[in-house]
Amino acid sequence: MSSQYKRVLLKISGEALAGESGFGLDYDVVFRICESIKQCLDLGVQIAIVVGGGNFWRGRTSGKMDRTRADHMGMLATVMNSLALADALEAQDVNVRVQTAITMQQIAEPYIRNRAVRHLEKDRVVIFGCGSGNPFFSTDTTSALRAAEIDADIFFKATMTDGIYDSDPKLNADAKKYDEITYSKIMADNLKLMDSTATSLCKDNNIPILVFNISDPHNIVRAMKGEKIGTIVRA
Repeated sequence: MSSQYKRVLLKISGEALAGESGFGLDYDVVFRICESIKQCLDLGVQIAIVVGGGNFWRGRTSGKMDRTRADHMGMLATVMNSLALADALEAQDVNVRVQTAITMQQIAEPYIRNRAVRHLEKDRVVIFGCGSGNPFFSTDTTSALRAAEIDADIFFKATMTDGIYDSDPKLNADAKKYDEITYSKIMADNLKLMDSTATSLCKDNNIPILVFNISDPHNIVRAMKGEKIGTIVRA
């Protein structure tokens, strides 16, 4: 079965890379995620990845630290995760490039949109590190931005939650899960799974969002094949 998408922006939460420890990197988990990414490549899909840094650092919970500096530290955390993903992909003979929004030419390419698209056209996985390079913008917003820039068919948000609920399922046992929801309802109901800037960017550029659980990495493959998982967001 082939993928129903040609080009996908995959956002992987930093927490997903930490495994059961909740902090740092569990390389076995990283490797399994990359196995699923390789299966998706075999379906003929082009994949760009944005990865979070929450397994190392969260700028918004850094207390009294200056927010700009805290966010810069978070950007560096995403680079560590990007390099780990690149290593696990290369170990499986996948061609991959890491591009960063902050120049660090000794270890990664600078983010250049046309170069990123050319890599995708050559069936290379492109991993975007450092978020957007700007403080106060989340990696979800970066994902929406990069999805628009590279003309992705869809934005996959692979997280530790199996979709979007009308309230926090950890706090409310009766929380209702949506199979499908509109951008406008997310913003009107102030649903917190993704920040409003990212949602607005996807709405303005008509980019659908699929939110699903990456605890089982094979869900990435299921999503690529169009199987019914998670929550789809569209107009």
